[in-house]
Amino acid sequence: MRNIKLTLEYDGSRYDGWQRQGNTENTIQGKLEMVLGRMTGHPAEVCGAGRTDEGVHAQGQTANVRVPEHFTAGEVKDYLNTYLPEDIRVVRAEEVGERFHSRLNARGKLYRYRIWTGSRRPVFERKYLCGLGHGLDAAAMRRAAENLVGTRDFKSFCGNRKMKKSTVRTLYSIDIQEKGEEIALDFYGDGFLYHMVRILAGTLMEVGEGKRSPESMADILAARDRQAAGPTAPAEGLCLVRVDYDGEAGGRSARRQNGGQR
Repeated sequence: MRNIKLTLEYDGSRYDGWQRQGNTENTIQGKLEMVLGRMTGHPAEVCGAGRTDEGVHAQGQTANVRVPEHFTAGEVKDYLNTYLPEDIRVVRAEEVGERFHSRLNARGKLYRYRIWTGSRRPVFERKYLCGLGHGLDAAAMRRAAENLVGTRDFKSFCGNRKMKKSTVRTLYSIDIQEKGEEIALDFYGDGFLYHMVRILAGTLMEVGEGKRSPESMADILAARDRQAAGPTAPAEGLCLVRVDYDGEAGGRSARRQNGGQR
């Protein structure tokens, strides 16, 4: 069997998230497995690097799948792009080592949350922006972000209240950029909990609105209680930009570059 690494982009607007589910066929993983099963004649199991939620997008999701030896990476890419829906595309396919696993071998993930502060979202970008409709104090948000970067227990920012595994994660950087009426929040870390990025975004937006102080982040982290943090920001503003692996451009070097607030 060949182990094929896929780099994918998709518009998550009409999907029930990445992960295959028993009550719906409308997931990204489900669509990939259906097409690959048709290609190979055997059930396919696609492993994704990140389980994006319903309505969340990706520019650089990665996945891996094992296919029979007589299928090349190029053939897998061409077949998928022929039969997948137009809002899912394989950007790149390459054969990797037998032990490669897209999730377990990931060393860094970059998520971007986009906020529109103007009165009405641009028509052609409306599905990819959180329409807030008023200004934010980006400087205060940056000060708050400084208190979140590092290796910390992010239980207060986890949407799974029954989480029994470790909630410690490392945020290498939070980069907050302003461009006209858009504010983009880039979160780069070694991994993220359920809804973690959207809860971080919702909490930072409350800081930008003056509802919380930048210094309150320390108390939220110490509480280890979901109720202490802000709301879960809407899904449409979130995009998985890329997944990094050791030995690739953006792997270890990216972690060094993103070692703190930029």
